[in-house]
Amino acid sequence: MVVGVAGSLNDGSVTRKATECALAAARQRGARTELLDLREYDLPAFDPNATPPADVEALTDRIEAADAVLLGTPMYHGSYSSPLKTALDYCGFDEFDDTTVGLLAVSGGSFPLPALEHLRSVCRAFEAWVLPHQAAITDSHAIDGALPDADRERLTELGERAVAYAGIDPSHPAEQCPGAPADD
Repeated sequence: MVVGVAGSLNDGSVTRKATECALAAARQRGARTELLDLREYDLPAFDPNATPPADVEALTDRIEAADAVLLGTPMYHGSYSSPLKTALDYCGFDEFDDTTVGLLAVSGGSFPLPALEHLRSVCRAFEAWVLPHQAAITDSHAIDGALPDADRERLTELGERAVAYAGIDPSHPAEQCPGAPADD
């Protein structure tokens, strides 16, 4: 199972398209996949003294069940998005310990290296195994429709490596997860 977390709330999100592209590559390699779209979860700012809403358990259970997790984020002010930060604040070792994690970031301008570095540090704190390959999309405001071929190639490699490094057996046909996006 490869789960992709789209850390953007924008309806026309390039981050969501990129996450779906990487998940499609994972499906083609034999993985079951599921997109966790943070627009669909009620995730208030993390408060350790408050009872978390039911959506928190639904989200963390899906992440914990995954063999690999792809974290997609737009770059906001030199880092990753606050919706993704909030989702990760509700997670911990149980969800990520020894889990393969792939990172992708999208920027309206230049290379979103700071966002990728920040996510890599958080995932290491979770004791996740972060793939050395990461995908970045630059100049996202110029993307109208399909992702450019070079971006799709990097995202495809990210999805393929998530399957390979998580040890998912591609010889067994994948079954589609409920709520997962259809094949591209």
